[in-house]
Amino acid sequence: MGMSKRGKQDSSTSPCALLRTAYHNCFNRWYSEKFVKGQWDKEDCVSEWQKYRACLSEHLDDKHLSRFLEAQGIMDSVTQPNLRHPVSDNASGVSQ
Repeated sequence: MGMSKRGKQDSSTSPCALLRTAYHNCFNRWYSEKFVKGQWDKEDCVSEWQKYRACLSEHLDDKHLSRFLEAQGIMDSVTQPNLRHPVSDNASGVSQ
């Protein structure tokens, strides 16, 4: 990879760009090749998502914005508990 003219600004504004691209490519492939054909596998793209989310979390912590990811995680677990992870004893999906 070559250095762009903007250099440091590019690396600081999009540190997760490659992981984002990998996740989006995986998701688009899953959607077009499996989902539209009625095939459903919850494990597709999990690895890519986890890497991308970890990167976002790390870089949002630097900017004190990680609470937005945490809030989204709580909302996801309440509205779609079976898509994120199995709910154990807590039926609401929210940690106590």
